[in-house]
Amino acid sequence: QVQLVESGGGLVHAGGSLRLSCAASGPTFSTYTMAWFRQAPGKEREFVARIIWRGGGTYYADGVQDRFTISRDNAKNTVYLQMNSLKPGDTAVYYCHAVITVGSVTDNYWGQGTQVTVSS
Repeated sequence: QVQLVESGGGLVHAGGSLRLSCAASGPTFSTYTMAWFRQAPGKEREFVARIIWRGGGTYYADGVQDRFTISRDNAKNTVYLQMNSLKPGDTAVYYCHAVITVGSVTDNYWGQGTQVTVSS
């Protein structure tokens, strides 16, 4: 059973920074992509950023590309989201997502979520 464990959320003032981490663990697996999504109260979950595990290509949602950076540590099976110049509108629960292959089965996995609150 693959598990994604997030950390790094918290409360920060507008203009501040946070770094989220998400570590994947479990039986032998291959990672295809890892990504961050977020869900604000009363809103649908939305895409934030994605990284292709092999090659390191990155993709961002409009509105975060100039402020957020997604990166990975292959050896630790960990993805990071560095968030700078945070705004109150970034307040949400941030979820880690991964597309992972275990044996011959490829599936989607989600973390439990970590709260990010940006005060004005």
